[in-house]
Amino acid sequence: MKPVTVFTGALAMAAGSLAAAQERPLSLPAQVVLGSDSELGQQLPLARDRLSGTQLQPQTLGANLSEPLQRLPGIVALNRENYAQDLQVSSRGFGARAQFGVRGVRLIQDGIPLTMPDGQGQPALFDLDSLARVEVLRGPLSSLYGNASGGIIQGFTGQAPFYPTLDNRTVFGPDGLRRSRLRYGGQHGNLNIHANVARLETDGYRDHSDTRRDTGNLRLGWDIDDASSLTLLVNSLYQPGTQDPLGLTAEQLRTDRRQAPPQARQFDTRKSVTHNQAGINYQRRLANDDRITLMVYGGERDVQQYLAFPGGGQFAGGGVIELDRRFGGGEIGWERNTQAFDLPVELAAGLTYDYQGEDRRGFVNERGIKGGLQRDEFNRVDSQDVYFISTWTLAPRWTMTAGLRHSRVEFESDDDYFIDGSDDSGKVLFERTNPALGLSFQWTPALNLYAAIGRGFETPTAQELAYRPEGPGLNFGLSPARSLNSEVGLKLRQRDTTFSAAVFHTRVEDEIVTGPNQQLTGRQTFANAARSTRRGLELALEQRFARDFSAYAAYTYLDARFDRYADGARDFSGNRLPGVPRHSLFAEVAWQPDSGFSTALEAQGLGERFANDSNQASAAGYAIFNWRAAYRRQWGGLELEPFVRIDNLGDKQYIGALIINGPGERFYEPAPERQWLAGIGLSYEWR
Repeated sequence: MKPVTVFTGALAMAAGSLAAAQERPLSLPAQVVLGSDSELGQQLPLARDRLSGTQLQPQTLGANLSEPLQRLPGIVALNRENYAQDLQVSSRGFGARAQFGVRGVRLIQDGIPLTMPDGQGQPALFDLDSLARVEVLRGPLSSLYGNASGGIIQGFTGQAPFYPTLDNRTVFGPDGLRRSRLRYGGQHGNLNIHANVARLETDGYRDHSDTRRDTGNLRLGWDIDDASSLTLLVNSLYQPGTQDPLGLTAEQLRTDRRQAPPQARQFDTRKSVTHNQAGINYQRRLANDDRITLMVYGGERDVQQYLAFPGGGQFAGGGVIELDRRFGGGEIGWERNTQAFDLPVELAAGLTYDYQGEDRRGFVNERGIKGGLQRDEFNRVDSQDVYFISTWTLAPRWTMTAGLRHSRVEFESDDDYFIDGSDDSGKVLFERTNPALGLSFQWTPALNLYAAIGRGFETPTAQELAYRPEGPGLNFGLSPARSLNSEVGLKLRQRDTTFSAAVFHTRVEDEIVTGPNQQLTGRQTFANAARSTRRGLELALEQRFARDFSAYAAYTYLDARFDRYADGARDFSGNRLPGVPRHSLFAEVAWQPDSGFSTALEAQGLGERFANDSNQASAAGYAIFNWRAAYRRQWGGLELEPFVRIDNLGDKQYIGALIINGPGERFYEPAPERQWLAGIGLSYEWR
């Protein structure tokens, strides 16, 4: 189903609704307790960053979550220049190994999860065109969000303008790059509407990377009465036939960094995705000032992917993968402001249920044409959670946050492919209770100190369970990763200065890593490393100066290593975790006078990253500089904003992303040299 079809249906459903809209952050009780409220967030014992305004779209393409996230400490967000595999996003090293989608970091928009029940998320589903702010949480308390929460990225859609407003934003760049967005917002009687559609097209920086992506998003706000509100969200993504240029070996990179390896054309590697999702969030404040939140969501995701090998041997499972997924779930939450033991306390509790059912079939890849059936099964994931979170004011300057979350995640597979002579059906249950505790001290009105500790839990994703080393069927021997996280930090907020610092330590048992290749096929499987450790420091400083100048800098030091990990005869103990840079930096100097003109100079840098567990292949560290400028002019209800951007001013050659332990040592995904973007925004408001 295409985005326009979903959009038309959703608008038709909403047309008969009459109610008053109200600006209210759409969030579950857990999100409110853990920092969605800006005032409370300063006092809570966690690392929290907030992006809003021009920070979300600083004269960029506006299509990739990596654009705003790359400025935050603790977060590494990389554009792979490969829309068939999405972005690479990691938080304190969690998620750095992902070869597809985002894992280890939970994604949420307007209280609706964009991370599936198995722990894998798709950042392309974020509606960047309508977000008013993005909040990123890191540290021990993020485990209270459930499975695979090494960090939390949550987006909040903005309230539509009171007066009807239509705007268009079109961006052009090299290699046939074009993105155009049409957005409408306004309040009509009692209905608040925020809707947009967008199309992205590019030939790609590298060969064999043509992309077209259509998105559509709708938000309807409705105040039922003074005590209750209802919000409907619809999101749609249609991405047909996106070419996959694969990774390059070191030799191929030296020969031609823009090429695709021969396997890409030989097997016509590509991916098609259709994703439609809708969610409803209902909130009601009761007579005793309790608040009840009910969230229900559901959707469908269809994927067809052509891989770089035939997949026709015994147990191979096919080189063409077709996934037909249906998913949904809900959450009911309760929160109260009250007193306990004569102390002010905020309480929140809730129950969640998430379901994912997926028809998975594999076919032979006959040089880019779908061949005979090699795999046929139905896989399901059931996830149930119960949580309790409390924030206590122990004294005027002391605050304690404590919580507990119990997660139960079951994977089950029904095998319908018996030609190989075996029934590979089976199931496995993962269950874990994770506590977290934090203490915060407000030393001065501007300075807050905190410490926190908590346990985390990360199940294998359905993709990581999909293949086992010794034959067909799911790899039910793969265990979840378990972590113990601790952190101390400080937050300073004055009129012209904002500063934060955090020191953290994380120990992970049974970390999920790339395992031995499957027998007879050479396909990658996944295994558990015995123990790994992450130690690090995060710093962020924002300073405003006279004459409309401002500066911002964020730095992360992260030492991530295997403590104990052996793969057969190879011992990787003491090696650094691949894909995790020891140093990362973002800095910016900006000037924004009242004339409507704005400009900024950015600096970005990453330290050396290893490409495999043996640390024998790596990508060198780099530092690049970017420049941007815009001019905004308004005539009555008409507003015009042309802008320009140049990335990599020094025309440096560097590696944008790595495919960790990539097959055939195809580890490297090169970033473009000097690139330009030019765009214009045009909007009109009817008064």
